[in-house]
Amino acid sequence: MRIAIGSDHRGLAARKRVIGLLERLGHEAIDCGSHGEEAVDYPDIAADVARRVSDGSVDRGILLCCTGVGMAIAANKLPGVRAATCHDEVTAEMSRRHNDLNVLCLSAEMIGAEVQDKIIRTWLTSPFEGGRHARRVAKITALEPKC
Repeated sequence: MRIAIGSDHRGLAARKRVIGLLERLGHEAIDCGSHGEEAVDYPDIAADVARRVSDGSVDRGILLCCTGVGMAIAANKLPGVRAATCHDEVTAEMSRRHNDLNVLCLSAEMIGAEVQDKIIRTWLTSPFEGGRHARRVAKITALEPKC
């Protein structure tokens, strides 16, 4: 799977570690930055990752910032993106099974590396159930502005 991954300056160390995890799991990680410790605006990073998911050049995206919340808000502005912040394995699994989440947003500072890794592994391996959930996801998609 091709996975775009980005973080603001606060998620820099976590992003680098997660890239290694993704590669060990056999995925291709597309590093979208940031690439230094100087402050950056998280909406710019979120937009880069979300555009790649939206246009289909990657299969999924992962975003990290202090809480993950700002990244999710920004990423959800792009068509076809379903981004949410997950804090544990249950929310990660249900986000895939029921919502077909394609952009995982994580706190780089409020949860530790071990929990982040468990969330990511769960999110990557949990399938979308379809069925009644597909109908609901289609209704979410229908809410997107038509250009």
